[in-house]
Amino acid sequence: MSIQFLHKFTNNLPADEISENYTRQVPKAAFSFVTPRIPGQPKLIHSSKEVQQLLGFSDEFIQSDTFLKLVSGAEIISNSKPFAMNYAGHQFGNWAGQLGDGRAIVLGEIEHNNQTFTLQLKGAGATPYSRRADGLAVLRSSIREHLCSEAMFHLGVPTTRSLSLILTGDEVLRDVMYNGNPAMEKGAIVCRVAPSFIRFGSFELFSSQNDIENLKLLADYTISNYYSEIQENGKEKYIAFFKQVAENTRKMIVHWQRVGFVHGVMNTDNMSIHGITIDYGPYGWLEGFDPNWTPNTTDAEGRRYRFGNQANIALWNLYQLANALYPLIEEAEPLETILNNFAKQYDADFYEMMLKKIGITSKNEQTEQLIQQLLHNLEQTETDFTIFFRNLNLIKKTDSVEECLEKISFSFYFPLEVRGLIEETWKFWFENYLNVLKEETLSDEDRKTLINSVNPKYVLRNYMAQMAIELADKEDYSLVDELYNLVLNPYNEQPEFEKWYNKRPDWAREKIGSSMLSCSS
Repeated sequence: MSIQFLHKFTNNLPADEISENYTRQVPKAAFSFVTPRIPGQPKLIHSSKEVQQLLGFSDEFIQSDTFLKLVSGAEIISNSKPFAMNYAGHQFGNWAGQLGDGRAIVLGEIEHNNQTFTLQLKGAGATPYSRRADGLAVLRSSIREHLCSEAMFHLGVPTTRSLSLILTGDEVLRDVMYNGNPAMEKGAIVCRVAPSFIRFGSFELFSSQNDIENLKLLADYTISNYYSEIQENGKEKYIAFFKQVAENTRKMIVHWQRVGFVHGVMNTDNMSIHGITIDYGPYGWLEGFDPNWTPNTTDAEGRRYRFGNQANIALWNLYQLANALYPLIEEAEPLETILNNFAKQYDADFYEMMLKKIGITSKNEQTEQLIQQLLHNLEQTETDFTIFFRNLNLIKKTDSVEECLEKISFSFYFPLEVRGLIEETWKFWFENYLNVLKEETLSDEDRKTLINSVNPKYVLRNYMAQMAIELADKEDYSLVDELYNLVLNPYNEQPEFEKWYNKRPDWAREKIGSSMLSCSS
């Protein structure tokens, strides 16, 4: 089959005037044309059947040499014009200036079933935005991104997708923990798929350069192609655009909190204008419930991007986007109204989501207190976030508080701690919970269905991905395949995968890659 790439982004936005590929500042340009680095001996390790079908790619094409060359960057097909995107951003709260795609190269956009998809290779070589890096990616981080993209989609979380995982056949030098111990690792490339890879930082770039002409061009392009429902004109168009981006971002964060996902690097250059999760680096899922947890070693001291702070950071990032868009609006009040509404609406959405997690349909002061008490209780002793909420499906209205406590006891990492005051606190909560359940019209069976629909049984815990990485490093990709199949149906019981419905093992508590991760990739 032949792929017809579209060139919407490059045809409508300004290109870098310099064609040579060397690290530099690139003013007044949204992108630079680049050529992917030719890999030594590319090999297809894994591909997503669902993403393949989404793009209209046949099985025969996926197994072909043409596909391998395409997604490894080994060969540029005739109508592809690969490019790296230019953007700026705030990193850990500080202005970082120009950033751009340091190792991501867009192949182009394709259309299938009236949808536009952008294909991007991550780890395909250096670009003008690589700074001091080599533009490559390693197998370790690429497996994590490939699996997590698909896991998040099937959890119902807005996300980029991953089409393929390629081993390049080259070795890459990396210092995993940034502690002066670099080592060679296997190189890899992931083919990411999204409507586009436009970020908050794309707008920050032009705004910071006072390049209002290109700022307007980018905003108009984004609205026309991805927010076509916006019919307003003039500044009202940009206000409506910002409002929709804020809503999409808020909904995404609520989903993150629902499944216990921690992104780890919520810089403005890692925020998608579509409100989808992008750039899977040192991410993680909560093991024990801990609002202060972050998987990112770089953030270990400040914990800016901790689980409990993700909504605040999303709002902070939206403030930066509002500042970037301000020259097109020149009126602060409508932007401030949208930003002020974000926190109010998020709190309401979060409360409603938490009620669903515990299978409650009524909203009142009693149920609000129930949520607050629960969040307090979960911190009293290390309690597995995923298992606790999933096991609530076992509780019946006729249970005693002792029976309730027994049914969720599997979620406790240190069950012997659940004595005395902690035990009484939990019994008090279950007493209140049972009282609410008895007033609810939902049957036990219907409540179980509700709980199971919002609380996954399986998430891609870091230790699971790390096990797959260690096997893959020995050229055994069986666990990559197993985990991929597992995450396709995270809300189903899947008895064949029951071994993965378990708390993090003790060996993974402090293991690199299983607890904390660096940005090294």
